[in-house]
Amino acid sequence: MSFKIDRGLFKYDFIDHHAVLCVPVDADVKEIRKRYLKIARRLHPDSSFTETAAQKELGNELLSKLVNPAYEKLCGDRTRAEYTIVLSQIGKRLEQESTSVTLNTNLGRQLADAPNIDHFYKSAIAKLAQTQYDSLDQALQVIAQISELNLVYLMRSAGKSSAAPPPSAQPKVQSGTPQSNTPPAPAPAPAKEDSIVEQYVRRAQSLIDKNQLAQAKVELQDALKLEPKNSRCHSLIAMVYLKQNQLKMAKIHFDNALKLNPNDETALQWKPKIDKVLGQQSSDHKVTSSPNNGDKQPDKSGSGGLFGGLFGGKKK
Repeated sequence: MSFKIDRGLFKYDFIDHHAVLCVPVDADVKEIRKRYLKIARRLHPDSSFTETAAQKELGNELLSKLVNPAYEKLCGDRTRAEYTIVLSQIGKRLEQESTSVTLNTNLGRQLADAPNIDHFYKSAIAKLAQTQYDSLDQALQVIAQISELNLVYLMRSAGKSSAAPPPSAQPKVQSGTPQSNTPPAPAPAPAKEDSIVEQYVRRAQSLIDKNQLAQAKVELQDALKLEPKNSRCHSLIAMVYLKQNQLKMAKIHFDNALKLNPNDETALQWKPKIDKVLGQQSSDHKVTSSPNNGDKQPDKSGSGGLFGGLFGGKKK
């Protein structure tokens, strides 16, 4: 199925990724990620609440062709920076060509005249986000409406530093379908299914290699929200817990990884070692609590603690 939109910023041979995710054009990465996860849970066939197979297929196409590419573009530091520069240039162009801009929605017209542009814009975006993908058949129309809001906001923001334009320079209002010689933006190329989860895994692996464990855990937790049955994610987050000396949590996720993939090499390598250390801890606890042992603690010299027990203590 081809997804073509010819309103808002899409008219200018530009793919409006902010409109696809329904986030403001100045949204930060945290806001973008939170919004993406909510949409992905709505559209992914494994978690979608749609009843028919056709609706599930449509939701999966929207996810792979529009939503995933939008998130990929806006979540990367370099790609987001490049995209922001293009948005700024479009805003300046729109401000200069304001007499030729045609608005088709009531919200777009209201934003063009709103005294407090930031408040009206953010409120309208937040309201549309609540129902953006409720009706999948209407999703493209809603995206087009959001893109028109983005267009007006960029145009007015670009003109803030200059004097207010005279009435003759205000955007034209048209109730029908706008006529434009600019061809509609081509639909994004289909993204590989589950590519976002794979990106989470790659980023997490890189963070683990750099010993940035807290950040790696966040990436993997987000990935597991999308794919709870991904054995690779369970195995990697188990390694994070292992490196943080949280052996019980590591064991849980290694167990999950092996249930999903009995041949997971990392889980097969480390789970027996964790079981052994946890078993030793249980035995040490029994000895410590024995009434015949008094206050004497068991000798753990050379064990290196929990992590040392797995990676080898002091050599004798």
